[in-house]
Amino acid sequence: MDVEIQQPQEVGKSRVVKVDKDEAWELFTTQASNEGRTVVAHFGASWCVTSLSMNYKFEELAQTHPDKLFLFVDVDDVQGVSSKLGVKAMPTFFLIKSKEVLKKIVGANPDELAKMVDSSADVTTLPDIVIQ
Repeated sequence: MDVEIQQPQEVGKSRVVKVDKDEAWELFTTQASNEGRTVVAHFGASWCVTSLSMNYKFEELAQTHPDKLFLFVDVDDVQGVSSKLGVKAMPTFFLIKSKEVLKKIVGANPDELAKMVDSSADVTTLPDIVIQ
């Protein structure tokens, strides 16, 4: 099975923000919460082919949903947040509103990811994950 690896778009054109530290995650999620914005987070790694294969779709969704904050979190760089959210496989995607996880998708499924982002207003909170 051939997997096409999509490279991130040129700097300046991307709407996906790369989170490189635990403190940056806190800053971005707090700011989004204060603004009432939904966060869509992609947890992956630069060495994970499956995660890299989702970059194009994630960027496409970021372009078509400018009202949401799209974050890419490299699990090797931001281990504290990855651990706290229970990321065990890559890619893992989270839909977060007011610092509460509304939905989680594990695996590279572009259609499910698009559905999650498109229907974010209709999603209810998962009871077991709250970002402190």
